[in-house]
Amino acid sequence: MRLGRCIVALVCSTGAASAGEFDPFAVDLVSLIECREEARTYNSFALWLTGEPAAAEALGWQEVASDNPFLKEYRLPAAIGIFGYNADRVAFTASGPMAVLDGVAPDELAKKLAITPEIATAGKFLGEKVVLEAKEEDLGMVFETRITLNVSTVDSHPGKTLAGCSYRIEVR
Repeated sequence: MRLGRCIVALVCSTGAASAGEFDPFAVDLVSLIECREEARTYNSFALWLTGEPAAAEALGWQEVASDNPFLKEYRLPAAIGIFGYNADRVAFTASGPMAVLDGVAPDELAKKLAITPEIATAGKFLGEKVVLEAKEEDLGMVFETRITLNVSTVDSHPGKTLAGCSYRIEVR
């Protein structure tokens, strides 16, 4: 699975907390989606979710079949309040979680979240806002963290808006 390999590689390269220190049930999904968590928290959660065969089931999540190979989507046991809307589905990209919103205009949501659109056409919307850019040096390596809040549409989800966070850490 492409998404799983990307997440595993990222977590392994960032010194994520060991399994004994990390409690995936303590992670707040809304905070992850709204970019209010640290990249290491997201990476630890993503590693657990993709690495444990029964992780989604333990959370009460049901996997949703998708034709989009870049998204891993789940139906939540109950809707969550996110960005002032309700969502009962979440999709994970290679870099973060996105709420799958029904009937929400992407341009209006982007404006509400102060996100500048990079693409805004009748068939496609894509915008992001940088939440954090940081560099940290440790053991001779430089860790560059970039967290962005994103709003987009994708062809595989007509009539839906995806909104959430991208957590990226590059090691140099």
